[in-house]
Amino acid sequence: MAEAVPSMVEPCSTRGVLRCPPGGGRLAPPLKIPSSKGSKNSKMAAENKPLPMPSYVKFLFGGLSGMAATCVVQPMDLVKNRMQLSGVGGAAKEHKTSFHVIKSILKNEGITGMYSGLSAGLLRQATYTTTRLGVYSYLFEMATKDGHPPNFFMKAAIGMAAGMTGAFVGTPAEVSLIRMTADGRLPAAERRNYKNVFDAIMRMIREEGLFTLWRGAIPTMGRAMVVNAAQLASYSQAKQVLMSTGYFKENIVLHFWASMISGLVTTAASMPVDIAKTRLQNMKMIDGKPEYKGAIDVLSRVVKNEGIFSLWKGFTPYYARLGPHTVLTFIVLEKMNTMYRQLVMGDYSHRSSGL
Repeated sequence: MAEAVPSMVEPCSTRGVLRCPPGGGRLAPPLKIPSSKGSKNSKMAAENKPLPMPSYVKFLFGGLSGMAATCVVQPMDLVKNRMQLSGVGGAAKEHKTSFHVIKSILKNEGITGMYSGLSAGLLRQATYTTTRLGVYSYLFEMATKDGHPPNFFMKAAIGMAAGMTGAFVGTPAEVSLIRMTADGRLPAAERRNYKNVFDAIMRMIREEGLFTLWRGAIPTMGRAMVVNAAQLASYSQAKQVLMSTGYFKENIVLHFWASMISGLVTTAASMPVDIAKTRLQNMKMIDGKPEYKGAIDVLSRVVKNEGIFSLWKGFTPYYARLGPHTVLTFIVLEKMNTMYRQLVMGDYSHRSSGL
């Protein structure tokens, strides 16, 4: 007798809607109809994805945040510049500490002397910071795929590109700032006595030529690449790491600590380039020849005449300026972005600025 072959289909059940066909036959498994659930979820995700902020808003907020921070930290920028110019040409150092600089300024120039060069500082932020933060925010958003931010090295590359672009745009204001903050340390007969940043720019063009406005542009751009690679990338990375601990969320406390970490990293990385930039932009012509040949010449002379640690001369006022400036810039920027998303775009879910 032949052995029964087991059926590959389930016996027809009398439960539910389906019934057995006449004669007690068996039903084949029902065909699976593709669900539209997946496509609906994709559509909903696309609809819930936050809209990007207009590019002009990113640039505007970048400049405003930098200008707000500058109004607070300008005195520290002045002290830093005076410290870096102390001992130029191997001469005896005018200032041994940051406190000595402050005491000297208050004694010789008065309280308003602490804000020498403020107009140049504000113009610098309006040009340099507007460009660098605007470009960084734009490129950061472009590099963010499916809600995943770019990795650290991509952030650093974006920061370098943003910094280089911003530095080129902001160099004329930078040169004016260096000269205006340094003027008070010179004998009265040698001072340039610029009335404001616009007077400084016009006189430089008239007395020294148009390209004087971009004197030191190469080290300025080099410094900006270092600063922005360190500052913007370390800020973004610090936010990610701090949030991953579970102790932080997207708020002002997170922005504060991420900014402080970013400021410390940036100070250590950028000071040697900054001192070269400062001295190049403040140098005078001696017998028709520039005082320095370039950034390498500045650095080699500093190391030879003043010691290698002089490359970090003014670290305290530099960090005292850059730390709060970084904190204030990013906090103001984050808050302006959040308010714009909520009040203008009606988006109450996406609270980060995209940094």
